[in-house]
Amino acid sequence: MIVEATIAGIRRRLGGRRPVALVPTMGALHEGHGALMDAARRDGGICVVSIFVNPIQFDRPDDYAKYTIDLSRDKAFCEAHGMDAIFAPAPEEMYPQPPATFVEVSGISEHLCGRFRPGHFRGVATVVAKLFQITGPDRAYFGEKDAQQLAVIERMVADLNMPVAIVPVPTVREPDGLALSSRNRRLAPEQRRVAPALYRALEAAKRQLEQGTSDPRVAVQAAEAVLASVPEFRVEYLEIACAASMAPVERIDGPVRIAAAAWLGDVRLIDNVLFTP
Repeated sequence: MIVEATIAGIRRRLGGRRPVALVPTMGALHEGHGALMDAARRDGGICVVSIFVNPIQFDRPDDYAKYTIDLSRDKAFCEAHGMDAIFAPAPEEMYPQPPATFVEVSGISEHLCGRFRPGHFRGVATVVAKLFQITGPDRAYFGEKDAQQLAVIERMVADLNMPVAIVPVPTVREPDGLALSSRNRRLAPEQRRVAPALYRALEAAKRQLEQGTSDPRVAVQAAEAVLASVPEFRVEYLEIACAASMAPVERIDGPVRIAAAAWLGDVRLIDNVLFTP
């Protein structure tokens, strides 16, 4: 497996080879990323993993400072999942000067996480657009755990006629339901013990919808009741949103994401479940 740190290097390695499958990551790899890689490997082609902690998508400098990666560990992880190449640039390689050009997907990026993380999705869309330009993938793989990010990327690709197929991959969970995330390793033991309550809350809301209620407020109240029993959680948002636009809905009449963000200490967890009537 090759590892390239420069744009010229990865372009030279990939030049003319087809098809290319890209798995964009920020390192600190876990089996959630592994599911993306496995999907890419099954679909075939040259499988490339990007490992880049993108500074322009962090709204809090302390959060960026805490995000560390171990490239040697991540390289072994990629090799175990059959990847062909890693593109691991430094920030100076991706942004040799402060960027003046950005990609912003309006509407979708303004709800849920977008309300609380100003500039986050602009940073995500911009770096993903750059990665697409650099590696020229035919397919790119994104996890449904980050459903709003997935929706932003899908809309960006559609609006800008980018010749890349976006492949969603279902959320990977621990046996107790906690969605896999690089941030989980920062949870203290007691926080880790109560963290699965976030998923249980979303499932409680989903059961209300499955039982026939079309009022999202009833479902949200069921989720809130679960989280009320876990005082360690500080809920940022808990909403039911249109699966395509990510806008909150007043009535359930199409596919929706039951989505939440909540804090355990200084660790922010996000999760969502899909419901289709």
